[in-house]
Amino acid sequence: MINTVIFDMDGLLIDSEPLWGLAMREVFSTVGVELSAELASHTTGLRTKEVVSYWHNYFKWDAKSAEQVTDEIIEGVTAKILREGRAMEGLHYILDFFAQRNFKMGLASSSPMRLIQSVLDHLQIGSSLHAVVSAEFEPYGKPHPAVYLSCAEKLNSSPLECVAFEDSVTGMIAAKAARMKVVVVPEVHRREEKKFVLADLKLDSLLEFDQGKLELL
Repeated sequence: MINTVIFDMDGLLIDSEPLWGLAMREVFSTVGVELSAELASHTTGLRTKEVVSYWHNYFKWDAKSAEQVTDEIIEGVTAKILREGRAMEGLHYILDFFAQRNFKMGLASSSPMRLIQSVLDHLQIGSSLHAVVSAEFEPYGKPHPAVYLSCAEKLNSSPLECVAFEDSVTGMIAAKAARMKVVVVPEVHRREEKKFVLADLKLDSLLEFDQGKLELL
């Protein structure tokens, strides 16, 4: 029986993906790299250091270290989220839905922990979560299942008792590899991606999830 829910963060609970894209483009421009929205989509869902490493290997800039670029992106996106970040539609509905059913609730994100904490404070939802895990501290990031398995362990739950909510293909694969049920809520421009067929449910909004859909899992 499913008794645990684990949420991704960026693009699912907070509308931060455009802010990530803007922060990355701003910082990459300082090393002479023009990163279009289409190019940036290739690394959606990866840890920040993996994104920077990917594009560093591709463009081979030498004006700044990969570590400096990573730090500047995190600082930039944190500032933008605190200034402009908005909760995704249905955020409080979905948290209340599972709280009313006494589910254990966790968060498993590719973002670094300092950014996660900033987002939780900004949205004022930290008290709703029983475990918060960042892939920053895992040997591998998504699509590896490590961050989901660590979150389930912290919640004292079997992966088979968990449903994960994701917005990206990378995150969906990570949760499926952890043997969890997966509900995807993709961004509008990604809803037709064929890979989402791997999910157990695909929704246009968190507001669409209800008791009937829970029973389908």
